[in-house]
Amino acid sequence: MVAAIVFALSRRAEITEAYRLITAVRPARLPLPVACEALSVVCFAAVPRWLLRAGGVPMSLGRMTCTSVAGNAMAGLLPGGAAISAAWLVHNMSRRGAGQVLAAAVLVVSGVASAASLLLMLALGTLAAGPSGPGTAVRPVFLYGLLPALAAAAVLFGLSQVTGVRRSLRRLWARTGGRSGRLWQVGADLTDLVGRARRVQPRVLPWLQPFVFALLNWTFDLACLTACIWSLGFAVPWQGLLLAYSLTQIANSLRLTPGSLGIAEATMSALLVASGMPPGEAIAATFLYRIISFWILQPVGWACCAVLTFEEAHTEGRR
Repeated sequence: MVAAIVFALSRRAEITEAYRLITAVRPARLPLPVACEALSVVCFAAVPRWLLRAGGVPMSLGRMTCTSVAGNAMAGLLPGGAAISAAWLVHNMSRRGAGQVLAAAVLVVSGVASAASLLLMLALGTLAAGPSGPGTAVRPVFLYGLLPALAAAAVLFGLSQVTGVRRSLRRLWARTGGRSGRLWQVGADLTDLVGRARRVQPRVLPWLQPFVFALLNWTFDLACLTACIWSLGFAVPWQGLLLAYSLTQIANSLRLTPGSLGIAEATMSALLVASGMPPGEAIAATFLYRIISFWILQPVGWACCAVLTFEEAHTEGRR
């Protein structure tokens, strides 16, 4: 709250101008950013849905979308919302027949796919931004930090496909897990989970689908930001837009405040200004984007949460 107040006071002239610009938005253009954000939400839900189906638990896309939006609403406004949301999602998926191990694995893999696709967008944005602007600070971190890490991950994945390496890892796990009953049980659960997933989807290539859905989630969300700038009648800073968006999402993922309130607005506005937009236009575009991508989804998410909770209570009452 202090950070938001300081930001508002220090930028009150730009915020006043941004408010004037938002009130002049072209209503006929607003359905486009709303549609882009809706597609982003559906792609976000498609990742855990595909993973659940790979684990042998069918779930409709509509129900998974409702569940994901409800979880995001919890993560967005409640203090410690990320932990509460994760626990609620595990509970909800477990009640649908997933079990706690599969539900937790779905959340972990979904997070990995989301992070990996965002890093890809960051890499593309760094290349597109050119030698000037925010890219000058990001490029060394990417070249000397992320690229070696990605190369090491690729090598480890390749080694994991070698039969001899897998056999050695199993023996190591057996010796380690044998000392702890709890650890041994976790290993047995994971082995059973991997076996179920392989029976449902034995080929490696289809497992790229969660990554593609995660990438489409970010892409449609970026399209929402672009459409917001277009709806306001501003020039889109194409060269630095992808980098500004990617860095903002990384800052949002830290969850320093509920819903990254104040953090998201300040970060995106500053990066759009660094990309060439006037301060008033950058703040107006950021506020319109946040209204569509965050604030509108809050009541929708809580309504979904109420529906799912009522449905669960009704099911328990019938039992």
